[in-house]
Amino acid sequence: MSRARIVLWLSPTLRPALNLCRARFMEGQSQGPPDAAAMENGTKPDGEESPPGFQETTITEGAARIVFPSANEVFYNPVQEFNRDLTCAVITEFARIQLAAKGIQIKVPGEKDVQKVIVDLSEPKEDKPELKEGADLALEDQPRTAAVGEICEEGLRVLEGLAASGLRSIRFAREVPGLRSVVANDASARAVDLMRRNVQLNEVAHLVQPSQADARMLMYQHQKASERFDVIDLDPYGSPASFLDAAVQAVSEGGMLCITCTDMAVLAGNSGETCYSKYGAMALKSRACHEMALRIVLHSLDLRANCYQRFVVPLLSVSADFYVRVFVRVFTGQAKVKASASKQAMVFQCVGCGAFHLQRLGKASAASGGRLKFSAACGPPVAPECEHCGQRHQLGGPMWAEPLHDLEFVGRVLEAVSANPSRFHTAERIQGVLSVITEELPDVPLYYTLDQLSSTIHCNTPSLLQLRSALLHAGFRVSLSHACKNAVKTDAPSSALWDIMRCWEKECPVKRERLSESSPAFRILSVEPRLQANFTIRDDANPSSRQRGLKRFQANPEANWGPRPRARPGGKAAGESVEERRRLLQNKRKEPVEDTAERAAWLKTFPCKRFKEGTCQQGDQCRYSHSAPSPKATAEAAPTDCPEAPSQNPTEPGAATGPGIE
Repeated sequence: MSRARIVLWLSPTLRPALNLCRARFMEGQSQGPPDAAAMENGTKPDGEESPPGFQETTITEGAARIVFPSANEVFYNPVQEFNRDLTCAVITEFARIQLAAKGIQIKVPGEKDVQKVIVDLSEPKEDKPELKEGADLALEDQPRTAAVGEICEEGLRVLEGLAASGLRSIRFAREVPGLRSVVANDASARAVDLMRRNVQLNEVAHLVQPSQADARMLMYQHQKASERFDVIDLDPYGSPASFLDAAVQAVSEGGMLCITCTDMAVLAGNSGETCYSKYGAMALKSRACHEMALRIVLHSLDLRANCYQRFVVPLLSVSADFYVRVFVRVFTGQAKVKASASKQAMVFQCVGCGAFHLQRLGKASAASGGRLKFSAACGPPVAPECEHCGQRHQLGGPMWAEPLHDLEFVGRVLEAVSANPSRFHTAERIQGVLSVITEELPDVPLYYTLDQLSSTIHCNTPSLLQLRSALLHAGFRVSLSHACKNAVKTDAPSSALWDIMRCWEKECPVKRERLSESSPAFRILSVEPRLQANFTIRDDANPSSRQRGLKRFQANPEANWGPRPRARPGGKAAGESVEERRRLLQNKRKEPVEDTAERAAWLKTFPCKRFKEGTCQQGDQCRYSHSAPSPKATAEAAPTDCPEAPSQNPTEPGAATGPGIE
């Protein structure tokens, strides 16, 4: 009998045994969630003790409680709590809007039931018997509700592409109502194992589904309209550029993308060619670099969506700390996609005085029948040399030139957070940032800064209220920007702005003999102002958020805050050893000390690697220290020009090289 026939003959016979094995396996898997106390003490779910030296940290953020390794194996940054709080607030309002169209009302913990209060206040005493008789009818008229932690069959399907410990997904499940499911995905097996533990610890296994896959492949597998996600959250380590193409295809019609970019050095103009390779735009070094970073990210999202006849509508765009965060909705429409070119613009920025001009890529004009006609724009808007200082222009972009926010949506989020401030730990900062955003001029891209204007002509700096008052007296609009503390966002042309600064210089004269005739300051001040500025303080010059003393710009939340090292398997634990290593490595690339004695003393502060390995033959003649170093603190602290220390080992093959995990 052939081998194939034997297999076919045995298959019906083995089926009962296979079913019995499968049932026993499921019984073992269906045991209750692991004990939380055991988790906190480092015991694995199966009861086995963790390896010696294995340490874990338990933290509580919002309504979630997670466990993660103390070593840098799974990425966690407490500074981004503001990011996570804001995301929960935005998704809550998005769910409120989406489910209201289906007749479902969400219930947020801490929010007052306004509808119930109104009914109770307007209810007359004599009508109570009638209400009892029609109680069944009243129950039928009540809207359906969706509460936190419950599955809503018509709710939102959420994907967190780079979930790491699962903190963000768990917070969604425990804080955001109206969700149908949350897929917490990560490519790291360590991260997914940790995620499963945290899901069981927080008792949200019915909502959160851990997944181990490449985020791009997972999103590409959900391009079908019925399988798309309503919300996709991407918060990678560095740039999200490689995920954007898949994200704009995997989000549902009218769904929301939540994108974080932490590669601010690239987006802020330090490497324009790298920015072009990732986002399709040239970034410029300017005082408005943070807002330009937001607009470059929106341009990149819209450009990728246009390839599939889709376009983006920004809901909220925030520049905070060391990252930018955008919330956009994605729609489909071939006619609307044609208008995308007219929403993008190039930037001409003077290298001398910093004046900038925008040039739209396309032009939309009204045609007969109420239609729009699209054509190429005419330009450039500037001469080869700056009209104010005679310097050349740099060309940046393309970037998004339309409003960054949907002010109506921002107002809804602000109102919800203000009415329930105890919901988020960073509610005070959220209120401050969103209040400034509602005060921004929506139709004015980019901004100047107060110190930039005064330093260009080398004069004393006017107060913010004085400059704002001068612009208001001249008939222009002016606002602050959430992206910069000293920002001056105005619709005044650069010529009017420099006229105001010339008038200010007359009140605080600059010594002209100290200025070079070719400097921007000399050329700007050599022209008499055509506009006579009035610096009398106006009542409306002080914005409401400033008068109320809201926390608009937060101080550094902790020492050495900012982007954390990329998560790596077997990473070192953050602690005193890391701080000591940072101290030793600080300024090591500076020019060596010329004095021989000082240089010898400086080199003695670094441990000798060969002595640590037992191979140094120099003895007391070695220029580096042979004293016992602190454990793991100075293992790699030798300077790069060390002739006796071996070169550092390359990155381990098992080290993570893909996008970072949070």
